[in-house]
Amino acid sequence: MQGAAPDAAPVVARLSLLDKFLPAWILGAMALGLIIAAAAPGVGEAVHAAEVAGVSVPIAIGLLVMMYPVLAKVRYSEAHLVLQDRKLLVTSLVINWLLAPAFMFALAWIFLPDLPEYRTGLIIVGLARCIAMVLIWNDLACGSREAAAVLVGVNSIFQVFMFGVLGWFYLQLLPAWLGLETTSAQFSIWTITLSVLVFLGIPLAAGFLTRFVGERAKGRTWYEERLLPKLGPWALYGLLFTIVVLFALQGDQVLSQPLDVARIAVPLLIYFTVTFIASMALGWMLRMGYERSTTLAFTAAGNNFELAIAVSIATFGATSGQALAGVVGPLIEVPVLVGLVYFALWARKFFRTTDARGDRIIAHTTPTTL
Repeated sequence: MQGAAPDAAPVVARLSLLDKFLPAWILGAMALGLIIAAAAPGVGEAVHAAEVAGVSVPIAIGLLVMMYPVLAKVRYSEAHLVLQDRKLLVTSLVINWLLAPAFMFALAWIFLPDLPEYRTGLIIVGLARCIAMVLIWNDLACGSREAAAVLVGVNSIFQVFMFGVLGWFYLQLLPAWLGLETTSAQFSIWTITLSVLVFLGIPLAAGFLTRFVGERAKGRTWYEERLLPKLGPWALYGLLFTIVVLFALQGDQVLSQPLDVARIAVPLLIYFTVTFIASMALGWMLRMGYERSTTLAFTAAGNNFELAIAVSIATFGATSGQALAGVVGPLIEVPVLVGLVYFALWARKFFRTTDARGDRIIAHTTPTTL
C-alpha cells in the first residue's frame, strides 16, 4: 500500500457529535419504535392505514426528508465523469444484478430450507437494490456523492425492468433446474415503478433544483459553506423518524416471533457484511480509490427495504412470512451498515491518494454532519 491519505487515521475522531453517536441514535429509534408497537398498537394500525397507492405516507415523508439533504450535496455538474467511468459502472451492475441476488438466494436456501415463506422473503430482499438509505451511509463514510447518485439512478432503472424477471428466475426457474421447491409470484411493475419515482425521483429533483438555484443566486461557496450545513442535520432527523415509524408499524411481528426473527437475521447479517467487504476489496484491487470503492460497496450491500416490504405485502399479504422477512431486513441492515461506515473509515488508510486514472481524490472527503 502506497500513499495513504494523510488525514485517514483521525477521520473517525473528526466526525461531528451527531455522526459520532449515530449508532446510539439509531438503536434508540429502533427501541422507541418497538416500544410504541408493544404499548400502543393503535399507532401502528394508524400508520399502516395512512397509505396512498400502496405507499406508506409517514415512511415516504421520512425517506424524502432523509434523502433530500444528501442529494442537495451532489455536484451534478460532475456526474458526467461517473458515467464515463466504465469500470465502476460495469462492476456495480455485475455485483448488484448478478452476484448479490445469487448470494442471497444461496444463503436463503442454506439457512431456511424448511421455511419457504421466509426463504422467499429473503430472496425478494436480495432483488430490491437500494435507492434510499445507501446515500446516507455513503455520505457518512465520505464516499463519492456523484458516483452514489449515478449508481442509485442506474439501479433504479434496472429495478423497474429486472425485478420481475429476476424474481421469476430465482423463485421458479433456477429452483426447478436444481430440483428445489418453486414459488409462484406475480410482481406488480406499478409497485416497483412507484417506489422508484417516489423514493428517488422526488428528492433527486428537489436536490438538483436546490443546488441549481442556490449556486445561480449566491454562488458555490455560499451554497456549500452556508446552506448545506443547515440542511445536513435533516437527513439524520429523517432517518431516525423513518426508523421509528417502520418499527412501530411492523414491531408487533418482530416481537411476537423472536425465534423466527433470529433465523432470518443470520443470513441477512452474513449477506450485508460479506457483500460490503468483498465489494470494497474488489474496488481496492481494481484501484478505484477510496471514494469510489466505498460507494461501490454501499450500493452493493444496501437494499430497498420499502420496496421489498411493499412487494411482499402486495403479493403474499401483510401477515405473511415473506412480509416478516422484509421487515427484519432493516432491523439487521441499519445497525450493520452503520458499523460498516466506521469500518470503511478505518479501511481508508489502505487506499491510495490517487485513483486508477491518476486523479487525486479530493472531492469533499472531510466528514461533516449528515
